[in-house]
This record gives sequence, C-alpha cells and structure tokens, in this order.
Amino acid sequence: MENLEKPQIICHAEKNLDYAVHDVKWIPSSAKFIAMGGKPNGTGIIEIYSLNSDGIEKVSEFGKADQFKCGTFDASSLRARHLATGDFGGRLQVWDLEDPLIPVYKTTKHTAIINAIDGIAGTKVGCGAPEIVTGSRDGSVMVWDVRQKDTPVAKFVPTDGTTGRDCWSVAFGNSYNSEERIVCAGYDNGDIKLYDLKNMSLRWSKCVKNGVVGLQFDRKDIPMNKLVATTLESKIYCFDVRTQHPKRGFAHLTEKAHASTIWTVKHLPQNREIFVTTGGAGSMCLWKYNYPDKRVDKDGDGIPIGVAGELTLLQNSTLSSQPITGFDWCTDKIGLSVCSAFDQTVRVLITTKLNLY
Repeated sequence: MENLEKPQIICHAEKNLDYAVHDVKWIPSSAKFIAMGGKPNGTGIIEIYSLNSDGIEKVSEFGKADQFKCGTFDASSLRARHLATGDFGGRLQVWDLEDPLIPVYKTTKHTAIINAIDGIAGTKVGCGAPEIVTGSRDGSVMVWDVRQKDTPVAKFVPTDGTTGRDCWSVAFGNSYNSEERIVCAGYDNGDIKLYDLKNMSLRWSKCVKNGVVGLQFDRKDIPMNKLVATTLESKIYCFDVRTQHPKRGFAHLTEKAHASTIWTVKHLPQNREIFVTTGGAGSMCLWKYNYPDKRVDKDGDGIPIGVAGELTLLQNSTLSSQPITGFDWCTDKIGLSVCSAFDQTVRVLITTKLNLY
C-alpha cells in the first residue's frame, strides 16, 4: 500500500528503431518528440514522432552524412522551434524542422565529435541573448550566438602545452538577467569547471575523480541554486551553488545509485527539487532534494559557508536491459517524458503523483 502512495514510473508506449539512438527531445508546445542518432553505415538520422491515441507514430525523418550525438531546442523561440544539433563530425547545426534540407546555421570550428550541447534564452525575456554551448572531444567548450556567423562568442580551450581533456557534458546557469551567465563543463577526468561568461574567467573548478557524464542546474534563469553532476562509477554529486566559500568552494552531497554509469540528470520543469537520473543497467531513479534547516553557516573565521541538504529516493524502475542514454521531460504536461536506450528503443513514460510534491 505504501508503494502505491509513491510516484509510479509507467511505460505508456514504446517503439523499436533500426538505428542507435543517442538523444531524444520533446518539441516545445506539442505532442511530438524527436529521436536522433546514427545508422549502421555511419550516417545520421533525425526522426519526428507524434504521440496519439494509438501510441507513437512517425511523422517525418531526414538524414545527413554524420551521426547526430546531441540536440536542444532551448536557444530557439516557441514560434521558430529550431533544433540545434551536434554531430560526430564536430558540426553544430541549427535546423528548421519544417524545412530541414539546409541548416539555418552551421559551424565546423570543433575538430572532433560534439559530445554535449545546451541552449538558453529561447523562450525567456530579460535573461540575455539566445545562445548555444557545445562541448567536444577536442577539449574545447564554445558558446555560440546564431546571429553571429561561424565565430563563437566565447571559447574555453586547454592552455598551451597541455593535452585537452574530453568534454562530456555542458550546462547553462545563473542567467537571471541580461548580463550574468555561467557555463558549467564536465570532463572525462572528473573535472567540473564553472566559466563566468560576464567576466570571461574560470569561477570555480573541482575534480570528482570519475568522468562527468551529465550536468544540469535545477534552473537556468535564476541565480545559481543547485547543480547536479552524474559520473562513472555510480555517483551523483549535488552542489549547493548559492554560497561559494573562498577556500572550500560549494557544499555538496554524494549519493551512490544505479550500480553503473549514471548517464543523464534532468530536473522536473514544474518542480526544481525533483530530478531523474538514468543508469547503464537500464534503470531510472526519481529523486527529491530536501533543503537543510539552515543553508548558510559560518566557518571559524566568520566567512559564510554553504550547507548541503539530503536526497530522498522517491522511486526507481528498470525499463531496459541496456543503458538509458537520452531523457527529456515535457514542459507542458507534468510527469510526461521520453527516453532512449542502447536497445534501439524509444519509450514514452508517465510518472504519477508529481503534483503532490
């Protein structure tokens, strides 16, 4: 009976595909989602699916020369709903899904696969320019404004004489007005770095020893509040990024879950204290962050220092026999989501009782 009171993760519909799916995304303000990946011959494919009474129905598709690795709608307006993608050839491209023959924006500044992408300010007013950030195997993190052709507005590269680390994850945050903006990047050696775009400087860095596969702020368009990082070796790091100590940095908690690589972290759009993580064994965990009684304390010298809260596991479920590598919440319907796994299957999920938290 107690289990019925918890949120339930229900597979509403699923569809088997004939290619490797690397990412899935809901198309904003619609009952459609896109799946992207690569076919066995190495070419890339993007398919658009619609959710209807009969399940999942394919609407259209288009293909390109290189496999697609990642995508985002977050730098585009609701009217345009342009999809930005990163591919195995190092290309950033922005697509009008109504006419995808030629990208509306394209750049080839990366010299290796684009592993991660994020966007910001597409649907928000007063939080800065619409921008896209990409992280690549070439070790560089680049920020793009599609109004500026082929030249990044910001670029963070390895220092001369050092070998660049493979950048696995990127995320925007702290964009609460037209001036402030942070890019967070996670690397294969466990480095997490916060780049301040206002001052064009490295604001904070920490090594968590295991490769950082997933990163997300709980909200992009508010003063930095929480940052979750997921890694190899089953670890979740949740940082309270509201208070930065000059020596100790940000307070954080560590949780072990999934007994495998934790591929993604996605916060619920309707409640920033709830997020989902997906694992290498086909598992999915639903978490709730609980704030401490006092978020800020003082050290022996009277300097403010953050206090980390705790995580509660609300529900866990095994959906696949293979790693779940892509996940996206629907912003229009609480509890509705889509995920993809290495078993070449996309699944539409319904998570119940989220409105009770």
